[in-house]
Amino acid sequence: MTGFAERLAAIRARIDASARKAGRAPADVKLLAVSKTQPPEAVLEAVRAGVRAFGENRVQEAEDKIPAVRALTPEPLEWHLIGSLQRNKAARAAALCDVIHSLDRAPLAAALEREAAKLGRHLRVLAQVNVDAEPQKGGCAPDELPALARAVDDAPHLSLVGLMAIPRPCADPEGMRPSFARMRALLEDLNRSRSTPLRELSMGMSDDFEVAIEEGATWLRIGTALFGARHQTETR
Repeated sequence: MTGFAERLAAIRARIDASARKAGRAPADVKLLAVSKTQPPEAVLEAVRAGVRAFGENRVQEAEDKIPAVRALTPEPLEWHLIGSLQRNKAARAAALCDVIHSLDRAPLAAALEREAAKLGRHLRVLAQVNVDAEPQKGGCAPDELPALARAVDDAPHLSLVGLMAIPRPCADPEGMRPSFARMRALLEDLNRSRSTPLRELSMGMSDDFEVAIEEGATWLRIGTALFGARHQTETR
């Protein structure tokens, strides 16, 4: 096994153990390999180890990396945008990515709908929530979530599948539990008024994913624990 494959196996074992501890099916918890700042060769190593879903932070970096990875492997991969997205980059994001985790306002939903329609694509999106009300972070306020969900539901080329959050970091993973629990409660509250329930909770990263699983996470965004230290990549 390569170093990456060993790390991946160890993380998957921890995911399974945490899911079972919480009374959940391990298959309900998916791993998103955060490949931001990693070179295409590192992504290829992950593909060889069995990873099929990757998360990128910046549209600019994804524009270079995704075609480079496609040139290296014929495997069908799923690309997720997990970083903040400006409306003027909606066209590029809609063309590159299969899932957008960082939809946080109705004008951005309208821009993604317009661009997806031009491309004949259907995008899955998650509503990003600023669960800890941090002014420096993106995400809608919790009380804005129902209106944002309605805006996405009105867009025929977008499907709202769940919620995403980047909670306030804490040295002790247990300190993240209240934020994760609030996200689960927000999803449950939103689902009470929906005919088709949302199922995805994108939360939990390398240092806190086990607590996130216990609180209902379905997508874990894991980078450093898989790839090791980040590479510095120029973006434009």
